[in-house]
Amino acid sequence: MVHAKRTILIVEDEKSITTPLAEALERDGFHTEIAHTVSDGLAKGKSVRPDLVLLDIGLPDGSGLDVCRELRRTSSVPIIILSARGEEADRVVGLELGADDYVVKPFSAREVIARIRAVLRRASSPARAGEAPIQIGPVRLDPAKRMVSLNGTSVELARKEFDLLALLMQEAGSVVTRERLIDEVWDVNWFGSTKTLDVHISMLRKKLAPGLIHTVRGVGFRFASPDEVA
Repeated sequence: MVHAKRTILIVEDEKSITTPLAEALERDGFHTEIAHTVSDGLAKGKSVRPDLVLLDIGLPDGSGLDVCRELRRTSSVPIIILSARGEEADRVVGLELGADDYVVKPFSAREVIARIRAVLRRASSPARAGEAPIQIGPVRLDPAKRMVSLNGTSVELARKEFDLLALLMQEAGSVVTRERLIDEVWDVNWFGSTKTLDVHISMLRKKLAPGLIHTVRGVGFRFASPDEVA
């Protein structure tokens, strides 16, 4: 069935969460589908083809991270993890698997809806016409195709990782402030901890050659200039 409204798939087993959240989303103009298990979440992820997935980690038949991992194998659908686990290590795992955001319970429906709109807005932003590929040292980034390669080998990046790298490479040699990175890659009304930025920078460093992304303590980050890596 095709819905004119954007469809949000909620994969969560607690009805005390799904019922009010679904009602709030419906009031805000979304269509919602609900799955209570890993197996049901994977099935509906394929059959419903949602515009975004809200995903709990603790499910009766396994981990929501398995749902995230499986969806990422075949789909770029935006995923926001909902979890009672707020430790940085838990956030890192979710983000490394390709989640676009991570919301810690308890949360308000208003916050979740704001996060959904921000993620959907970023996901639907088309590449600017005529945006040329950027090559700095071993790294080549193609904004139009949203592709990155290192020494000619393709590098798989999550959506936020790509957007961060694109901004840093566009400003190569100059410091990009933490505030600007949060505003442009996440949202000017970002609720979450700026630790999320550090997590993504850390993941980029692991995937790229060492010494390319520099920390300017207390200010932000800088991608090496072409002269530095020549």
